Amino acid sequence: QVQLVESGGGLVQAGGSLSLSCAASGRMFTIYGMGWFRRTPGKDREFVGGIKWNSGSTYYTDAVKGRFTISRDNANNTLYLQMNSLKPEDTAVYYCAATNLLPVGWTKNRYAYWGQGTQVTVSS
Repeated sequence: QVQLVESGGGLVQAGGSLSLSCAASGRMFTIYGMGWFRRTPGKDREFVGGIKWNSGSTYYTDAVKGRFTISRDNANNTLYLQMNSLKPEDTAVYYCAATNLLPVGWTKNRYAYWGQGTQVTVSS
C-alpha cells in the first residue's frame, strides 16, 4: 500500500502562483510514476501532469504547459507541483496519485493510489 497526502492549496489571484506538495509513504519501491489530477464540479477528474519516478521525465496536459512544473524528491518521497500564471479555470481540487503499472500512463484508471485532494481557487 501507498499513502499520499497533499498540501499547499489555497486562494490566489489570477496571475499568481501556488505550490502543492504530496508526501508519499508506504511501499514506494513499487511505484513507477506519479501524477497530478484535478476535478472541477460537474466534471470528471482530469490529468494535469505526471512524472516517471525513476527517470524524472515529466509530461503535462496542453492547458498547463509552460505554467506548471512537476518535480520530485526521491529521498523524501515527495512530489511537487509548482503552478505559475494561474488562471480562474485552474480552480479545482487537485489530487496526487501513484501508479505501480508499467508502462507509466497518464489516465486516471492506471492509478491505484490517491491522496485526499487539496482545493485551489483562483480569483479573477
